[in-house]
Amino acid sequence: MSTVPEGTARDAVPAAPGRGADPAAGHPAQGVQGAQGVPARVGVLGGGRMGAGIAHAFCLAGSDVVVVERDDDAAQAGLARVTQALARSVDRGTTAEPLADLTRRVAVSTDYASFASRGLVVEAVPEDLGLKRQALRAVEDVLDDGAWLATNTSSLSVDALADVLQRPDRFCGLHFFNPVPASTLIEVVLGARTSAELEAAARSWVGALGKTPVVVRDSPGFASSRLGVAIALEAMRMLEEGVASAEDIDAAMVLGYRHPVGPLRTTDIVGLDVRLGIAEYLASTLGPRFTPPAILREKVARGQLGRKTGHGFFAWDDAPPSA
Repeated sequence: MSTVPEGTARDAVPAAPGRGADPAAGHPAQGVQGAQGVPARVGVLGGGRMGAGIAHAFCLAGSDVVVVERDDDAAQAGLARVTQALARSVDRGTTAEPLADLTRRVAVSTDYASFASRGLVVEAVPEDLGLKRQALRAVEDVLDDGAWLATNTSSLSVDALADVLQRPDRFCGLHFFNPVPASTLIEVVLGARTSAELEAAARSWVGALGKTPVVVRDSPGFASSRLGVAIALEAMRMLEEGVASAEDIDAAMVLGYRHPVGPLRTTDIVGLDVRLGIAEYLASTLGPRFTPPAILREKVARGQLGRKTGHGFFAWDDAPPSA
């Protein structure tokens, strides 16, 4: 979105938790705050668009960051995303640090053991409950007792994810928005067992990242995804019914309500497949008002997933070559 709430890393969880060396070994293994108020050492599971954005944000704030991916190719692709984002920050003058100093604080790995001495690990794998549970359980197994664990889910229940953890009090949701560098919001999602200490720490981290925390209790879709999807689904129904064109529906929200991006273009940025998955989950938990319209299902079935494939509700010229 600057304001696109949904979306997680495209990459799946690494195959199995390993016990290899930490790529930044030699630093103290602890969860203490860094000089800028963020944990000194942070891990990110998943190096897709969201995971890379999260790694970029913590690196800019002063953290030493490791990104863990499923294989070497995915790890190198994740490193390239983070490096490119850091280079853009340097070019735009949003950081005074030289690029070489920033990139020295970023490492990638295919081994869960790389998280062993991290003060905070943020999971950013696809929106699949089973996959996320598997990933979070594997991460927790290698964390120090004093470390914090967070999920970047945009809609799944934090409590349902916490059910597989041994230390659910040290777990919360940190819902970053896409694209992470441009967004000024992070939802801090509190599970029933999230400690008050973690809530306070998470608020502090978000502020140190230069963003604003919105604290919500665990509920399907939280605040942002629930509202964003509701508006987007109604916009799709209006398009389906011929009420107005996609361009005019979006213009009504941008010009009339000062939304920075219209709901249909936002859906293209998020990914129609991602929005469909979230809508189906919300429909199953909150009722038929979130039932996905036929136009969304049809576009996903045709592979028209939005910006990442070059076509969704709009045509996009900047689709990635792999699309």
